[in-house]
Amino acid sequence: KINRTDVARIQEQYGNLQRDLFTADPEKVILRQLAGANAYLRELAALNAYYISVRKRAIELLEKDSVPVLKQIIAKEQSSEIGQLAQQRIENLKKDPGFFEKIFS
Repeated sequence: KINRTDVARIQEQYGNLQRDLFTADPEKVILRQLAGANAYLRELAALNAYYISVRKRAIELLEKDSVPVLKQIIAKEQSSEIGQLAQQRIENLKKDPGFFEKIFS
């Protein structure tokens, strides 16, 4: 069962997003939305976003589960800045000990 207040909140968020896309800089709106996006949407943004800044930020936000996507970016754009950033992200993820190791060490 759906709560009416939840529906109203979602409608308001959708309306605000539409307003921002029509009246503000779309690149900034997308960057703001990217922070709260799930892993799938971040992967899509890293692979295909129109704005380079969005692709860069999406790559920075990818986690260990997204290494195959990072490798796909590297294969597709090996010599570009995006490919190099993806390679750096993989290296950083390899060095990261992980949440549980940080807690228990």
